[in-house]
Amino acid sequence: MNIAMAVFIACGVMAIAGALALILAREPVHSALALVLVMISLAILYLLLGAAFIAAIQILVYAGAIMVLFVFVIMLLNAGEEVRTNVSRLAKWVGLPLGVFFLVEMAYSLFREYGGRAAATSAAAAPDPQLTQQLSMKLFTEFVLPFELTSILILIAVLGALVLAKRES
Repeated sequence: MNIAMAVFIACGVMAIAGALALILAREPVHSALALVLVMISLAILYLLLGAAFIAAIQILVYAGAIMVLFVFVIMLLNAGEEVRTNVSRLAKWVGLPLGVFFLVEMAYSLFREYGGRAAATSAAAAPDPQLTQQLSMKLFTEFVLPFELTSILILIAVLGALVLAKRES
C-alpha cells in the first residue's frame, strides 16, 4: 500500500465519519462543523485525483464562505438543541432500511460495471494547467454576470433569514 492509498482511505473514513456526525448531531453548530470536516476531506480527495483547482474551490468557497454563512444564519436564528419527535423516530426506522438498500444497490452497480476487476488507469491522469487557466478565463469573462448574480442571491438568502429571525422574536 502506497502513501496515496493510505491518504485516500483515511480521508474516506474521515468523510464518512463527518457525514454520520452531521446527521446524528443534535446541535446545529455541531452539524455545520461536521459538514466542514466532510468538505475538507473531499478537498483532499480532489487533490489525490489531481484536481488542485477544484480542491482549492472546495476549501475557499464551500468550507470557507458558504459554511460561514450557514453558521451565521444558525447563530441569527438562535437554533438550540434538536427536539426529537415521533416523525424523526419514524424517519430513523424508514431511513435506515432505505440507506442499506441504497448501499447494496450502489455495490451491485459498481460490481456489475467493473465485474470485480480494478478500473484501468489512464496515462493521461496528470492535470493539465491549461484547462484550469481556460476555466478561470471563462469564469471571469463570459460568466462573470452569473457568478455575481449567485453572490447576490446568497446575500438575499442571508437577509431573508435575518428577517425571519427578527419576525419570530
